[in-house]
Amino acid sequence: MALLAVRNLSLKFGGPSLFDDVTFQVEAGERVCLIGRNGAGKSSLLKIITGTLEPDAGEVAIARGSHAAFLSQEVPDAIAGTVRDVVLSGLGEAGEKIRAYETHDTENYSEAELDAIFHWLENNSAWSLSSEVDAMISKIGAVPDLPFSSLSAGMKRRVLLARELVSKPDILVLDEPTNHLDIDAIEWLEEFLLSWQGAILFVTHDRRFLKKISTRILDLEGGIITSWDCDYDTYLTRREELNASIAANNAEFDKLLAREEAWLRQGVKARRCRNEGRVRELKKLREIRAARRASVGNVRATISEGEKSGAKVLVAENISQTWNGVPAIRDFSTTIMRGDRVGIIGPNGIGKTTLLKILLGQLTPDSGTVTHGTNLQIAYFDQLRSQLKEDKTLIENLAGEGADTVVVGRQTRHVISYLGDFLFTPDRARSTVSMLSGGERNRLLLAKIFLKTANVLVLDEPTNDLDLETLDLLEELLGNFDGTVLLVTHDRQFLDNVTTSYIVFEGDGNLREFVGDYDAWRKEHLADVAAKSAPKTEKPKAEVPAEPVSPKNPPSKKKLSYKETRELEALPQQIEDLENEQKTLAEKLNDPDFYRDPVAVQATNTRLAEIDEALLIALERWEELESRKGA
Repeated sequence: MALLAVRNLSLKFGGPSLFDDVTFQVEAGERVCLIGRNGAGKSSLLKIITGTLEPDAGEVAIARGSHAAFLSQEVPDAIAGTVRDVVLSGLGEAGEKIRAYETHDTENYSEAELDAIFHWLENNSAWSLSSEVDAMISKIGAVPDLPFSSLSAGMKRRVLLARELVSKPDILVLDEPTNHLDIDAIEWLEEFLLSWQGAILFVTHDRRFLKKISTRILDLEGGIITSWDCDYDTYLTRREELNASIAANNAEFDKLLAREEAWLRQGVKARRCRNEGRVRELKKLREIRAARRASVGNVRATISEGEKSGAKVLVAENISQTWNGVPAIRDFSTTIMRGDRVGIIGPNGIGKTTLLKILLGQLTPDSGTVTHGTNLQIAYFDQLRSQLKEDKTLIENLAGEGADTVVVGRQTRHVISYLGDFLFTPDRARSTVSMLSGGERNRLLLAKIFLKTANVLVLDEPTNDLDLETLDLLEELLGNFDGTVLLVTHDRQFLDNVTTSYIVFEGDGNLREFVGDYDAWRKEHLADVAAKSAPKTEKPKAEVPAEPVSPKNPPSKKKLSYKETRELEALPQQIEDLENEQKTLAEKLNDPDFYRDPVAVQATNTRLAEIDEALLIALERWEELESRKGA
């Protein structure tokens, strides 16, 4: 049964239509994901469906006796009251009466009115709703009496979702539900929505969330919506095939139109046999061509890579940092090597950005040291986008006041052309940053940092508000980048596709390093949590023998750290390189003609002595690490 039917919707904002003749429906039990480029009209379409925006044409019908609940991507600022007050408000009149009676609100109600409220609740069997609200608050992990304004952005999203759910909607409409959520909260939301029995229509740029939740995909592109009854990976394959077919058909159409235009331009003698029907057909072809929406296109970008940095990018030794007496980082040490791709993960507000600033030298830790390697060229993407000047145009932010060119790599380009690579039109390029959406600001900041020659990229939440195509491109760029990457993001697929190891915030200022993908870390983390929460059973005391039956076991060898594992992997090649150089130099010394240059002979002998020493050290180190490999 169709719970939601959308018929022939059209919308324009004083210019060309944002979308035309959009028609689809959502059946009971479906979880439908609406995808499309930034600015395609997804949020506007959801607002029309939930009645907060009027379309220019078309209608939205919800099945009789059913209703929809809407969670917008923005968290409203002006919501007063406690968590319980906010969730109760989802019950409408019943919620307000429950709140008034339970709090004995004599400030807004007289005793007689409160007595009438009691009887109303009795007559409408509404008391059970109070316990349902409490159960929902418990399910989202919130504290009922906390002021809503004091909550983190992620917890506010949970409370607002609870407010919608207590109204028992038949269909949930969610606009970017993972916004402001950390990974733990996203995974909680996934499990919650998978267990929820109603229908869901949602917009998201989180690909793993999309894959796990959706049962069908709606694609809004170029003002037209198409439905794909398949998973996301299958959709990508089929969509690519369709785009190829459309491109081929358009090419044939354009050839036909060109031939007809050429015929019409011929002289009168050459067109004596012309007929009016052919002219009318040509006019139709022109109208079709004019109505065809141009493809939005893809972001085109390159990273301006600098020269190689030193082998060691940075070394942090025993760094600690506290905020208001609470430890954010406690005695943490790490070495970042050239080419490392490190993800930094942990809950919101735990100190990930603080760690980045300490590692970059922008913040001095309470204790410990950070030493940078040689020849570092760092490009920093900060999640607050503080590098962008709100009152300046996009052109001025990239090229500076009065300038109109930028240098990309070693090539000078017009700034408007370069901004076009990031899908900004000339008109948009001349507008101020304050006019941009969140996704557009992120694209602009990427455009800005990609102008900087870099061998170290530090990216703090670069994926926020980016559409799926731009995420794919950014992944590809980072995959081809030969330098070092430090990354903070809550996008699990982006983490897996870009990083090879993690620095994990485990709480109470404790950090640790982990090698592998996100799922491997998550599995280990959940196992650790389960082990710590398991009830402890007292082991029976063993009888103590009069004399030891065996000698004490020697202390176990310390397991290799991530850095030591990488060092062990690299040592065989280092040893081989040293031996090859040793062989080459020995061959030179065996050549009588070589001794005609005494300076070269002395230098060669000196280098051979250095190689002998280096080989001895490398071989001893290899034996030590190899012996601990299985520890």
